Amino acid sequence: MVESMNMEYKNLKITREGFVTIVTFNRPEKLNTLSLSLMNEIKAVSESFNGDSETRVVIFTGAGKNFSCGFDLNDAGRADQKDDTLLMKYRNMKLGPQMIRCITEIDQITIAAVNGLALGGGACITTACDFRIGADNCKIGYPEVNLAMNLSWVSLPLCVHLIGPARAKRMVILAKKETAITLLDWGFLDELAPMDALLDQAREMAKEYAAQPPLAAQMVKRSVNALVTIHDQAIMHMDSDQLLYATSGEDFSEAIHALLEKREGNYKGN
Repeated sequence: MVESMNMEYKNLKITREGFVTIVTFNRPEKLNTLSLSLMNEIKAVSESFNGDSETRVVIFTGAGKNFSCGFDLNDAGRADQKDDTLLMKYRNMKLGPQMIRCITEIDQITIAAVNGLALGGGACITTACDFRIGADNCKIGYPEVNLAMNLSWVSLPLCVHLIGPARAKRMVILAKKETAITLLDWGFLDELAPMDALLDQAREMAKEYAAQPPLAAQMVKRSVNALVTIHDQAIMHMDSDQLLYATSGEDFSEAIHALLEKREGNYKGN
């Protein structure tokens, strides 16, 4: 029996299928971009699994054509923060890292079923999951450097862990949308699926992990994560500071103008 639990969230659709729970980003008209409201809901639902003894696998996916096209630059909540003090801007920047950490700290096995585009924060969410299945037409990328920004949200190490330092530098610095075939070859994606079979294939993977003894499986997950991320916080504890610094510079303003004017940016390192 499938039970939908839509009453608690405005921007998420939560569906329970036995031991598997599907979390769907439900802003298709906005390309599932990450408004502050959606980010808070992702953080909240991730934390809610701490008290959920029935769910053994969580699948994240996007409604409509795309997984998530990143941070919502037109979010009304963000506009309300533009006159905040530097201190409050710094504190507000912590929501992204908190959301990603909440996903990585889910005890249950997590799977990203990536449909369409997963960009910026959407790509960060995919790397925060244990496994990634991509639709054969999906594309994933980090556009931040094209906007004169560093990759923050404690996500740079997650990318490096998946594809190694050279490919991570290429993917993040060049800020291209990489194809599903390339991402599978690099090890960023674990499997590919036809778009119309994406969720079914994610369910099959989920079913296999859900059949394992949950305590043992979750203990192994936590131990592996601790092993490979032991130095991450030492490196990335300043990424919000770097983001605040980068977005205060002239190159950031130039990048925004270049984007709006559809031209190449003229960057001076300021």
